[in-house]
Amino acid sequence: MRIALILAAGQGRRLAADRPKAYVPLAGIPLLRRSVLAFLRHPEVDGVQVVIDPDHRRWYEQAVGDLPLPPPVLGGASRQESARRGLEALAAQGARQVLIHDAARPLVSGGLIRRVAEALAHHPAAAPALPVVDTLRRLEDGRPGAALSRQHLLRMQTPQGFAFQSILEAHRREAGRSHSDDVGVALAQGVEATWVAGEERNLKITTPEDLRFAEQLLQASPRIHRTGFGYDVHRFADRPPLVLLGVTFPDHPGLLGHSDADVGLHALTDAVLATVAAGDIGTHFPPDDPRWRGADSAHFLRRALVLLADAGGRLEHVDITLLLERPRIGPRREAMRARLSELLALPTDRISVKATTSEGLGFVGRGEGVAAYAVVTASFVEE
Repeated sequence: MRIALILAAGQGRRLAADRPKAYVPLAGIPLLRRSVLAFLRHPEVDGVQVVIDPDHRRWYEQAVGDLPLPPPVLGGASRQESARRGLEALAAQGARQVLIHDAARPLVSGGLIRRVAEALAHHPAAAPALPVVDTLRRLEDGRPGAALSRQHLLRMQTPQGFAFQSILEAHRREAGRSHSDDVGVALAQGVEATWVAGEERNLKITTPEDLRFAEQLLQASPRIHRTGFGYDVHRFADRPPLVLLGVTFPDHPGLLGHSDADVGLHALTDAVLATVAAGDIGTHFPPDDPRWRGADSAHFLRRALVLLADAGGRLEHVDITLLLERPRIGPRREAMRARLSELLALPTDRISVKATTSEGLGFVGRGEGVAAYAVVTASFVEE
């Protein structure tokens, strides 16, 4: 069993944020969540364990509380102590290998994780690293002095992989001594280590400049596009209000449904789910579940958007068509687009809302209900 141990117990004061570093958002997603998802989705990782500061529990729940994770381990006063506590917690889980990763490296790729995992088939320890390419000079009285050789220098990254028992014993024996990373702990106890090619993209977020650079990397990454389609229909009830695309028509009979029956948001939710092949709205919010009785359909849409973001996706465009004889949509169209802009974090020029009748044909033509079609475009970072 190969477990990823993600360290998120640091404060990250150099980032000068309004929250601990692991929970600072990068393009809307907390650093910790991005790191956790990279390992949860990887086929060569069997589980993920997170180590946190005891005072950060509420941040942890907000960031990853909905993901399939065991309870977090409470970290110590140093990174090294936090790693040891995490390893001790894994000792009873039957782990044979462990990948120790810093939550502050949120752009770790699947290929990098795979390289480290593959190296563990032949070595008791492996870590990603990059050669030093800049000229290095020693400071002498505050001024650049003699040049240092770069020939045998490496910039170490995470995840660092180990045979589990060897790194656990190394951490136990090195408790009280200071090492900057887990490879240092292993080497101090005679554990042989190798290195694999790291990635410049796998940067560690430390300063506000690092965060801005990571955002630029995400924006500049090559992207592929997917299209999602959704359809829904609801019958009219005998009393108001009617809710369509988050806008209330207080004097018009509403629609029958377990939630608020917002047929437009239901179709849109299904279209977003389609972009990540995550089933339909009923899969995530069963109509017989009493929790969703009368619920605001915006809740369903927000959940679909979280799944899209977790898959590395970004919504680009939305096109919705409502089929109904009444009421007239034209006077409320801009209110609908404004509400969708708020829910989707998209400008209104990427949100199309249309309405049409069915010329008196079918259940729509007879005024029995409303149908809705939704088509969305989403883009994804191409690894």
